[in-house]
Amino acid sequence: MRNSLVILVVLLFGACSQKESVSEQENRLPNIVFVLADDLGYGEVGYQGQSKIKTPNIDALAATGMIFTDHYTAAPVCAPARCMLLTGKHGGHAYIRGNDEWRERGEVWDYAKAAVDPNLEGQRPLPADTQTLAKLLQGAGYKTAIIGKWGLGAPLSEGIPTNLGFDYFYGYNCQRQAHNLYPPHLWENETKISLNNEIVVPRTLLDSLADPNSPESYARYQQEDYAPDLMHEKALSFVEANQDKPFFLYYASPLPHLPLQIPDEAREAYMAEFGEEMPYDGQRGYFPNQYPRATYAAMITKLDQQIGELRDKLDELGLLENTLIVVTSDNGPTYTGGVDFDYFESSAPFTNGYGRSKGFVYEGGVRVPMLVNWKGKIEAGTKSDHVSIFYDWLPTLCELVGIDIPSDTDGESFLATMLGKKQKDREYIFWEYPEYGGQQAVRMGKWKGIRQNIIKEGSLEIELYDLESDPMEQVNIAQQYPEVVNRIELIMEEEHTSSVLDRFKMPSLGDILGGTQSN
Repeated sequence: MRNSLVILVVLLFGACSQKESVSEQENRLPNIVFVLADDLGYGEVGYQGQSKIKTPNIDALAATGMIFTDHYTAAPVCAPARCMLLTGKHGGHAYIRGNDEWRERGEVWDYAKAAVDPNLEGQRPLPADTQTLAKLLQGAGYKTAIIGKWGLGAPLSEGIPTNLGFDYFYGYNCQRQAHNLYPPHLWENETKISLNNEIVVPRTLLDSLADPNSPESYARYQQEDYAPDLMHEKALSFVEANQDKPFFLYYASPLPHLPLQIPDEAREAYMAEFGEEMPYDGQRGYFPNQYPRATYAAMITKLDQQIGELRDKLDELGLLENTLIVVTSDNGPTYTGGVDFDYFESSAPFTNGYGRSKGFVYEGGVRVPMLVNWKGKIEAGTKSDHVSIFYDWLPTLCELVGIDIPSDTDGESFLATMLGKKQKDREYIFWEYPEYGGQQAVRMGKWKGIRQNIIKEGSLEIELYDLESDPMEQVNIAQQYPEVVNRIELIMEEEHTSSVLDRFKMPSLGDILGGTQSN
């Protein structure tokens, strides 16, 4: 009898505990999984019309979530886009406004030397007191992680992830070291982790006597430890380890950024489908590759597979109904390194190629694929043309978790749109990017104004396009609409502030050189 009572008490206590844990889960802050692909083009996923590259898992998330057709990166290259995503600042206010390799340290572009000496690795750091999305979420009780590529502060600097709001970091600290997907090392927090790969310097060409049609000629470019796979294991482990508390996983995958590298078995299906190819000789940068089209497609499908496995892990742990999943890209697709952007129509329906994709503020360089998925919260199969941009994420996620939105953000929350509610369109979004000649842009409703060569030629001329009738930005109609051009010009003037770093200053906009140097 006594044993029976003990068993009954244990069972009742267990049931009460289980009920409390379910209740706690229902009231818990939502998990956030933010997947940032690297150089994934607007037209390179199936739900955007891609037919040659298979992305079934991304497409499934889009079909059961919401697609944003008019979402933009805040900058057309890596570091500034990531800075503006995390700080909620646009290019006229952000600390990092372009890629800054911090060259005054020495031979930072010497891959082999930087692989050995952390003093040469990494990019110019964000100051440690910078307010970031990760810090704000940490303050709200989140466990935070960045897994993938950082690019906002060298290993021995104040700008490492663990100083800027992340409890855990695993991946590439340095964008230059990420120019090899079989690197000699990665970083875990402040520890350098050696991998089973030898140093092969980017731009290493085939031996002069090598047969470009023989797989053996490319053996040196495929080694033991494939960085995207190692990172993916850490991402799954982070989710599992933190399933009982709210977490923010910033999954900054290096895929499909060049070089063209992937394990052989991952591209076999595409090799059979695409057939024989003209090998890429590596003369225009990165590594040679015997099957460039098959490899590039397989890299995107690898990313898709990993996103599917991450979604399955959330489902396995019973976390899908309390997790917001975001999948987007840091900028438009590349135009070099063996990628056949015309074959894949990477920027479709926008213009492909140099001058119109990565590195430029035309639509192909800054409009990016973006979906959000939250089972039971975001209506399945929905689509929004609400105009949004990377620096909107900080206020959006602050509103989501009930944090006060910082007054100095340049962003506007679009949480209402995500949850299917009506939301007023924002007046405009703004870009400022001091590289590739110096650029500014404004989107204001259907209008897109662009300045090119602000530094290179001192030009302040504004091109004007009607994105409704001319999404490929082919016909400059600035002379027909002077009042629109004048409004855009005023916005460009109001939103610009001089950078504290000389590298990002634009004298034609009134910036005075001679402050903090940045080479």
